[in-house]
Amino acid sequence: MSWIETIPFEKATGKLKMLYERVTGPNQNVDNIMMAHSLRPHTMEGHMAIYKYVLHHSGNTVPKWFLEVLGVWVSQLNTCAYCVDHHFAGMKRLLDDDARADAIGEAIVNLDIDAVPVDAAQRQAMRYAQKLTQTPGQMVEADIQALRDCGFDDGQILEINQVTAYFSYANRTVLGLGCSTQGDVLGLSPNNSENPEDWGHS
Repeated sequence: MSWIETIPFEKATGKLKMLYERVTGPNQNVDNIMMAHSLRPHTMEGHMAIYKYVLHHSGNTVPKWFLEVLGVWVSQLNTCAYCVDHHFAGMKRLLDDDARADAIGEAIVNLDIDAVPVDAAQRQAMRYAQKLTQTPGQMVEADIQALRDCGFDDGQILEINQVTAYFSYANRTVLGLGCSTQGDVLGLSPNNSENPEDWGHS
C-alpha cells in the first residue's frame, strides 16, 4: 500500500511481471517498497540491484546481522517505521539471539548507542552512520580515521558507508510515497548472497 497507484502482482505484464517474479517471497508476496516502483519498473530494477549488492553480497566482510543493525539504526534516525519493522525482523532472524536482538532494538528506539549490546567498534560505526544521516555536510576525514582506529579496514568502512547511504534512500522512498507494511511479510530478504542475480525473498 502506498499513496500512489501501484500494479498488483496478478495484473503485472512485461518487464514489471519479470521483476516481480524475481523479487517475490512466499505466495507471490511483493514488498510494498518494491511495489511502489511498479509504474516505473526500471527504478525497481535499480533499487533492487543496489539493495542486493550493498547488503546481501558475499564480498562483504562486516557481519550481515550488523549491517542490518545499521539499517535499523538509520531508519530509526529517519523515523521510518516501515524499514525499522522490516529490518529489525531480518536482523533478529540473522542474529538468532532474541534477547540480544530485543535489547538492540530497545536501545535503538531510545536513540542510545551506548546501551546497544555490540562491541566498541560497532558502536563507533553507529556513530558514523548517525552523523552521516543527520549532518552529512559535517563529515570530515577524522570520521573515517575513527573507524580505522577501531579496527575496520577501508573496505569495511565502504560497506558501512554504503549501507548507511542505501537506507537513507530507502527511507525517503517509503516516507515520500506513504508505503505501509500492510500485506507485507516482515523480515524477508534476498538471502542467497552467493548469487547476486538471485533477488528472491525468503
